[in-house]
Amino acid sequence: MSRKGILIVVSGFSGSGKGTLMKELISRYGENYALSISATTREPREGEVHGKEYFFITKEEFEKKIAKEELIEYARYVENYYGTPRDYVEEQLDAGRDVILEIEIQGALKVKKAFPETLLLFVTPPTSSELKKRLIGRGTETMEIIESRMRRAVEEAEGMDKYDYLVVNDDLGHCVEEMHAIIRAEHCRSFRNAAFMKEIKDDLSRSLKGE
Repeated sequence: MSRKGILIVVSGFSGSGKGTLMKELISRYGENYALSISATTREPREGEVHGKEYFFITKEEFEKKIAKEELIEYARYVENYYGTPRDYVEEQLDAGRDVILEIEIQGALKVKKAFPETLLLFVTPPTSSELKKRLIGRGTETMEIIESRMRRAVEEAEGMDKYDYLVVNDDLGHCVEEMHAIIRAEHCRSFRNAAFMKEIKDDLSRSLKGE
């Protein structure tokens, strides 16, 4: 039976390790997944390639996409737009690949509202002290920024119960396997198999009539 891919949104606190988790998931099971590529109006940074890290487009092109409803979700940060192109996502889903969007809570809930069958996963470290330790361990941010990220985490924690599954990122290897298992099981949910169930029902009815 051919299957359509599932749209998956992964969110988590800054420092939860969701980016590393996504890379490892793709590394192990790349044939099953596609990471969504966002469109943006910002200039490419050194080494970034159009169609790989982002789709780099003009502000005018982006606003046309908004008007034509060609974006699943979008937001504006520091004078630049960022958004998820609908056509790329639908192309991957139709090919049977599960598409992962790594976005924050507000965006995740917008996607869920527009596409109720979306699977929402929230990634968290096992404790707040571990979260702070990971943020400090990056060695790229001041303590002031780290404290602001911790305050942001307190706000984001209020939305965790709106997600379908909580994934505790303690051991990376175990966490990757757990996430993969959740997504595999999700394909078996009855509401995702309406066409197959109808086919079975029709087949049973025909066999009862001796057809």
